[in-house]
Amino acid sequence: MFNKVLIANRGEIAVRINRTAQAMGYRTVAVFSDADRDAPHVRVADEAVRVGPAPAGESYLNIEAILEAARLTGADAIHPGYGFLSENAAFVSACAEHGITFIGPPAHAMELMGSKRRSKEAMAEAGVPTVPGFQSAETDPSPWQKAAEEIGYPVMIKASAGGGGRGMRLVHEPDKLADELARARSEAESAFGDGELILEKAIVRPRHIEIQVFADQQGHAIHLGERDCSVQRRHQKVVEEAPSPFVDESMRQAMGDAAVKAAQACGYVGAGTVEFIVDEARNFYFLEMNTRLQVEHPVTEEVTGLDLVELQLRVAQSEPLPLQQSDVRIQGHAIEVRLYAEDPAQGYMPQTGPLHRWRPALGDGIRVDDGIREGNAVTPHYDPMIAKVVARGQDRDSARRRLIRSLEDTVLLGVTHNAWFLSRILAHETFAAGEATTAFLETEFQGDPSLSPLEPTTAELALAALILYRTGTTGPLEDHAGWSNSLPSACPIQLATGEHQQWVRLTDQRGLIEAQVGEIRHELRIESQDANELVVTLDGVRQKSQYQIVGSTLYCHAKGRALRFEDTTHAPARRADEQGSGEVRATMDGAVVEVSVTEGDRVQAGQTLAVLEAMKMEHPLRADRDGEITGVRVSTGDQVRTRQILMTVTADASRDAESNNDK
Repeated sequence: MFNKVLIANRGEIAVRINRTAQAMGYRTVAVFSDADRDAPHVRVADEAVRVGPAPAGESYLNIEAILEAARLTGADAIHPGYGFLSENAAFVSACAEHGITFIGPPAHAMELMGSKRRSKEAMAEAGVPTVPGFQSAETDPSPWQKAAEEIGYPVMIKASAGGGGRGMRLVHEPDKLADELARARSEAESAFGDGELILEKAIVRPRHIEIQVFADQQGHAIHLGERDCSVQRRHQKVVEEAPSPFVDESMRQAMGDAAVKAAQACGYVGAGTVEFIVDEARNFYFLEMNTRLQVEHPVTEEVTGLDLVELQLRVAQSEPLPLQQSDVRIQGHAIEVRLYAEDPAQGYMPQTGPLHRWRPALGDGIRVDDGIREGNAVTPHYDPMIAKVVARGQDRDSARRRLIRSLEDTVLLGVTHNAWFLSRILAHETFAAGEATTAFLETEFQGDPSLSPLEPTTAELALAALILYRTGTTGPLEDHAGWSNSLPSACPIQLATGEHQQWVRLTDQRGLIEAQVGEIRHELRIESQDANELVVTLDGVRQKSQYQIVGSTLYCHAKGRALRFEDTTHAPARRADEQGSGEVRATMDGAVVEVSVTEGDRVQAGQTLAVLEAMKMEHPLRADRDGEITGVRVSTGDQVRTRQILMTVTADASRDAESNNDK
């Protein structure tokens, strides 16, 4: 028995676990790093303990610090959430040594399922369908090449200890296998400390479908239906739903039975997910088992009416599962999306920045799991997921429509995020028809506007100019006091979005404002305005716009799009061919994983000079001018801070002289 639960995690999952634990009467303990001292998960817990500085390796992954926090507070159970230490068998064993209940599976099950090779062998022995493949500790490519020929191309190389796409390579041609094996092995060793690989038949245009399983300490195991997680980018899930539009009742039963076999084969206890890859003929194959609660568990909760965290806590207390397989009912449909601080137009590059305004759009059937608040910032230290937005409906299409509306109405101003990208996915005809596979984003969705740099429409430019003028931020306040109805001449305002700059000219004709953007004219009339919302009739259509102004920057949300404008009305003019400063700075805190130039090298603007790893992704750092590399200040492996100068590019003296003469 336990009475106080320490939640060894952060963000939305820590808030979510805390909610159920407190509702069941448990006292809760949060842990936090220096970067999270004022985070919501710290505020909602009964007690909180600092476990280290911002880097995860020194805080949320620090087993000794986590156990010391439990000792200080008297916590006799630990819930790991997902990520961090949730699938660390050594942590499970350490908890047992300290007399602390680990709310999750036993260490032996975690170790077995943590190896793709060993888990696949165990599943085949238990009668669970597996993808044709090959496993070996041999590093010589010869046996791998022979196996690939027998399996048939294309084949997929995977890191045995891996996940999240690291160490994974798709190979279509025999002459590329040896090189890809070497690259995958190196990446696996770097990411997981284990270079062991497996080879599998690549399933073309597959579905990614997983089964939620639960097992108690008495040996009873059940499944709670499936989740379809086929919409992915870079092997990372983007949209999840339950039930799958691809699965019929007979397939659900067969996959569920196989998943329960998998759980029983490894002596599993608690919540787990058995993931399958499914081909176009509905043949399914074991992929892996996640020995923890999943990010997408809310969709299962929404269609079953069960609280999975509550079940975890009860099972950890040695209670038997309170239901049999025949008691499980799937009702309605639920879809979840992951709201990330990322830029889909820049290869889904993670973003850092402030959260100036956060207004999730709630309503019938909408659930938002978050762990943020206004005034916080997305930092480079952790995964950039901001929130999970979930919609439930009586059928799939009603859930889909509700989720699109919620995403379009959710206001998140400050950091760049993917809400518009997500709403476009849900509205796409292929997804609406239930036909999206893991290839969807790379095939049918390619060319979508959300994957290109955001270009404001002329109407959006007109609206932005009106907000800036109305708030008096384009010049001295006295110039705009009272918003005179007899403006004698047009007021010019220059707006910049990325590299694009545009003049907008506003003229007030007795309350009807005319905005000229290039050759296009728009008519606007202000209906009402408060500190952060403008209601305006634009070209005969009344609409609302949420906004936040920080310095000369306007963050604006209108019609489902979050836009950012810089007021450059009074900024000095810049030459069209003017090059950058030559300073190569770190875009965020991280580790330098590659330096591709040395002092004295000649480079061109746009050339990659180094690669920075942060937020689980690699970020190329490029030259902003032509010239010669001087002052290299970093080496591979160095930890760097945001805006730190890493090297410089010195322009040719002749070019500098030419530039000065032009001035």
